[in-house]
Amino acid sequence: MKTFRDNAGREWEIAVNAATVKRVRALLQFDLVATKNVYEQLVADPALLVDVVFVLCQRQAEAQGVTDEQFGQAMAGDAIDAATRALLEERIAFFPNARDRARAKKALEKIEGWIETAQDVMEKTLDDPATDAKMKALIATRFNSALNSPELSASNPGDSPSEN
Repeated sequence: MKTFRDNAGREWEIAVNAATVKRVRALLQFDLVATKNVYEQLVADPALLVDVVFVLCQRQAEAQGVTDEQFGQAMAGDAIDAATRALLEERIAFFPNARDRARAKKALEKIEGWIETAQDVMEKTLDDPATDAKMKALIATRFNSALNSPELSASNPGDSPSEN
């Protein structure tokens, strides 16, 4: 079992097994072990991810008197990141075939590496003064082009005759 902490400091254990997979399917109509798009869906929709994690932790939450709402309120930022990692690692461990687990682990590591690379490139681009200059020039060019367009000139109220 993998663990993570929410923003209220509570520690949660995530276990992906046949029973929890069935519970997630029944309560959320989401197939946690589908072979396609699970990672993309969970990462693209943090609210869905938190719902899945809550279902996996529901018995612990009930024992602690934590409602779904309270659980969700304590899930943002680093807590979601930690829960994502725990969930994905548990999901990989669930696969019955060792080769499938190895491939899934390798795929997750590759994806995380690509994301890290993309974030590095984005940070460098945003921090580069040349990027600011290029964007300002692009905006000025587009703005000036729009202001000088025939459509805008034709619709200019100052060009139409005034009524008395």
